[in-house]
Amino acid sequence: METMLQRIIAALRTGEDLGPAELERLIRICNRERPKGETPHAKKELLPFYTQIKNNQPELWKSWGITPELERKLIAALTMKPSRTASGVATITVLTKPYPCSSDCLYCPNDIRMPKSYLSDEPACQRAERNCFDPYLQVSVRLSTLIQMGHVTDRVELIILGGTWTDYPRSYQTWFMSELSRALNDGCQDVERIEARRAFYENAGFDSRKEKRKERFELLQDRVRTRELTYNEAFAYCYEDSPTWMTISARQVADEKTLQDAMEANETSAHRLVGLCIETRPDRIDAPALVQMRAMGCTKVQVGIQSLDERILSLNNRALTRDWITASFELLRAFGFKVHAHFMVNLLGATPETDREDFSHLVEDPAFQPDEIKLYPCALVDGTGLVEHYRNGSWQPYGEETLVGVLVDDMLATPGYMRISRMIRDISAHDIMAGNKKINLRQRVEEEIGAANSHVHEIRYNELRTALPELETLEEQTLVYRTTNTEERFIEWVTQEGKLAGYVRLSLLDASYSSVHAEELPPACGGAMIRELHICGHPAARGDDKTAARRDAFLRTMVDAASAQASDLGFAHITVFNAGGERALWRGLGFEDAGSYQQRQV
Repeated sequence: METMLQRIIAALRTGEDLGPAELERLIRICNRERPKGETPHAKKELLPFYTQIKNNQPELWKSWGITPELERKLIAALTMKPSRTASGVATITVLTKPYPCSSDCLYCPNDIRMPKSYLSDEPACQRAERNCFDPYLQVSVRLSTLIQMGHVTDRVELIILGGTWTDYPRSYQTWFMSELSRALNDGCQDVERIEARRAFYENAGFDSRKEKRKERFELLQDRVRTRELTYNEAFAYCYEDSPTWMTISARQVADEKTLQDAMEANETSAHRLVGLCIETRPDRIDAPALVQMRAMGCTKVQVGIQSLDERILSLNNRALTRDWITASFELLRAFGFKVHAHFMVNLLGATPETDREDFSHLVEDPAFQPDEIKLYPCALVDGTGLVEHYRNGSWQPYGEETLVGVLVDDMLATPGYMRISRMIRDISAHDIMAGNKKINLRQRVEEEIGAANSHVHEIRYNELRTALPELETLEEQTLVYRTTNTEERFIEWVTQEGKLAGYVRLSLLDASYSSVHAEELPPACGGAMIRELHICGHPAARGDDKTAARRDAFLRTMVDAASAQASDLGFAHITVFNAGGERALWRGLGFEDAGSYQQRQV
């Protein structure tokens, strides 16, 4: 492997452009030259090998003559899947443990090995099961993988999946959040703690092997699949009276001090928490729940809406109303959360025409207008209530051309201050009885848009995915729009080529709403608030002081621009809403702690 690495270094030293294709070609050449019978080396092995040499054999590494500039090029060439941190943040998804759900939607999967609505073959679910659904183990393993792949992990966003977060006991929520911060603070380096945790689950009787768990739950899962049992009834059978589950659950509790200590320690961690997302339903959102989420460092809430059409919601056993959705969105904005809506097309009772109309209401009506949207088609999964409707012909999946057409129109209708984060669920093709099975659905949609030469405003389509350019080349623009309780200002910085380099969401809460809800809202709410600040493009590589300095300067520019606009509109101070790992950074920008928020004079 050293010979292969030396060839790559030599190519970079001569100025050769080693893009993905050129690097793979060089690796193939080196593997062909290896003695017959020796195992070929893969790209994913090279960066860990280089890091091991640098850390453990400094004299050998020194003999290679690696300059800082050459090392930056080498790490960039060897990094696996660079899109994982293309937005400047390393994202890690974790799952909560299986738990009863207070809803039973027609289309929702019922895999009793998983939290409600998730399936055991989804990638994040497989990782969760292998790690006993333990948040510390899930983060440690994923963080280690990202580091080995060459990604910069100093800024981490955690996405917590697992059905309805607010259905879980508060003591479990507190423990789960504490362990997330603890894992980031330890940085996957505390091997003894990791092994001790694995030993605890093993001694308690938890078998994390996929095939063993599948075999154990197979008969009960069949009863769920045939609709003899609901998910919650099956959960009671296999978990509630289980000594293993009771032993594990008894340990999964923590108090508020434990959580706060872990969050405070993260302020100086090498892996700082800059975003924390949970998912719930609109009818489970109220002020006390949001106060608790805020105290835990949560910054974004995924809200399962699926549709705004109450007729369609009723047909799909989704017990929601537009009024509930409106009230939840207003409260989330008032608290400063980023609002991430789940929205589905092709539900029972929907047509392509009603889907287009429904989506237009979501992105245009001041009552809604989320910051992000997970837009995906309904897919038929065995064991759901939708199966009967498929068999009797009352529901059928759209054909590919129809589905793509709906998604193209939805994407074109999305304004420039919204992001469509996903267009599929990570459901394995073999779990889908009918419906879209293509994992590149978004690519197909974008190809249609490109062929029609249509203009897309949506964030993800336009955001910068390369290094941040010089700040003086960027143009500042502001998009202003109204919601039912705020004026939203989307301040963006755009490159000469029209790419989005960064943006700030400045939210100005109406005084009338603030007055009516004064007893519900934290004292820091009620004025001008930065709900999100995001710099696009790849983060600075380790040792890349020039790029890091440029990003720091851009950050200050963005904060000052938001402050200036707040001042011009008559606000005395500006509040920032961030996860615990960034509090020290914002103090350096003149902000002072204000409970779970931070503020400064404008």
